[in-house]
This record gives sequence, structure tokens and C-alpha cells, in this order.
Amino acid sequence: MANVPRIVNSVLEEYMRLLNTYLPETLEGLYLHGSVALGAFVSDSSDIDFITITNRRLTTEDYDALNRIHTTLQQTFQKPEMDGVYILKEDFGKMGPSCEEDTEMYAYYNNGELKFGEYFNFNPITWYLVKHNGIRVIGPEISSSFSGPSREELYQYVLHNMNTYWSGRLQSFEESLEEVKHYPTTMIDAEIEWSVLGVLRQYYTLKEASIISKQDAGRYGLQELPEEWHSLIREAMNIRSGLKGFDSALNEIRVKQTIKFLKYVIAHCNEKKMEHPIQR
Repeated sequence: MANVPRIVNSVLEEYMRLLNTYLPETLEGLYLHGSVALGAFVSDSSDIDFITITNRRLTTEDYDALNRIHTTLQQTFQKPEMDGVYILKEDFGKMGPSCEEDTEMYAYYNNGELKFGEYFNFNPITWYLVKHNGIRVIGPEISSSFSGPSREELYQYVLHNMNTYWSGRLQSFEESLEEVKHYPTTMIDAEIEWSVLGVLRQYYTLKEASIISKQDAGRYGLQELPEEWHSLIREAMNIRSGLKGFDSALNEIRVKQTIKFLKYVIAHCNEKKMEHPIQR
């Protein structure tokens, strides 16, 4: 596949071979989103975000076969990890976590674990990215599969997410400051990267009604936000790139600065004067 890193191609070829071995004649489509689709794949950091379409609903009876597929992949390729879900073609573009019937469950693989149940990632961000940047490995062309969410739906979802998930994360972060500041530097690094670049991705979407990678969100933040935040943004980008060696003596300052940054961006996104991109 063009514009896909070689290692991703290798993992996908083995993945499809294993699927056809352990679950023969079930594969109907395979699509990629996430960092690979955005051209922002980072070795040893990025996952392969996938949506696999099967011709029947996979159930817990398929656990052994699916587990063997993903365990073999994990043993063969330590990185990158697969992260995605198994759906029917009528599920393509669906919003919300649940299947149509309470007795139905989605099979999905996340953080090295195979699970069955409600899937957390059916939302306008996922489907907007699939529609506009998704990569078809096999199956029908994406443009003919579904219309995708509108820019307004994307905007409203991200604004809600900013005031629920990110505000809640900020509150939890602030309330546990005395504990967090004593975390190992590697854990604090991971928190800074996730929080700073994650909230900047939300900021970008609210400003531009589109989706961007974490590193590109960092670059956007350097262009759009006051200089007082630039060193923290660069730090998060460096962590994302794999640079280590941050001064552990400064961890308390780093944590407090991250909290201040989250407060600033969330408040800025909620200001009435922040221009709605759909109304430009």
C-alpha cells in the first residue's frame, strides 16, 4: 500500500494470513485510521488502528481463534500493536458503543487484550477520520460505504468531549497532584505527552473542523498559542518523538505547568469569542 510504513504492511500481511487461516471465509473488509491514515506513524509508539468487517458477527465462541491471531502477531511483531474492532458492514459509521441487540457484543483488541462487549470508539472523530483519511486495505471503497459525520457533528462532539473527558481528567489530575508529582519520570513524561498533545488535537478540531495528528497538533499550538506555552508543547512533542532524559528534579514544576495548560486551553475553547469554524 502506498504511503504506509513497511512495518505496517508486514504486520497487515501476516494479520490477513492468520485471519484466513483461523477464521476462513469471514473477512470482507479491512480499513485503517489513526496515525497511519494521518501519515503520522511513529515507530515504537504508534498503533495500527483498524476496523475489520466480517460476514458474520464474531462471538465469544471465536475467542480462541481471535486470541491465537493476535497472540501470534504480538509474538512476531513486538511493535506496532494492533488496536481495533470487528464489525459487520451494516455497523460501518455507527455511533455509540452498543450493538443493536443486548445479546450481541463487538469483538475488539485494545492495549494487548482481546475483549467482547460495547466498543468505546464509535464516535464522530473515528468515522470522520475514516471517511476523509481512512485507508482501504481490502473491501469496498470508503466513499461508497457511508456518508460520514458532518463537520458540525464533529465540532459538537469534540466540544462535549472537551467539557467531559478532558475537564474530568484535569480535575482528577489536579486533585491527585501530591501523588502524581512523585511518579517516576517516565510516567510523568507519558502524562505530559498524552495531555498536552491530546488537548491540542481537540483545540485544532474546534478551530478548523478537521482532524490532525498529535505532532501536527503540537506544531499548530506553537503557531496559535502564546509563547508562554511553547516550551511545554515542545517538551510534549519531544517525548512523542522518543527523546528521554528530562530532569526529574523538575517533575513537580512540569506537572503544575501541564495542569495550568489544560485549564488555559479548555477555558479558551469555551470562550464565546472563539469563532465557530462552520460559521466562517
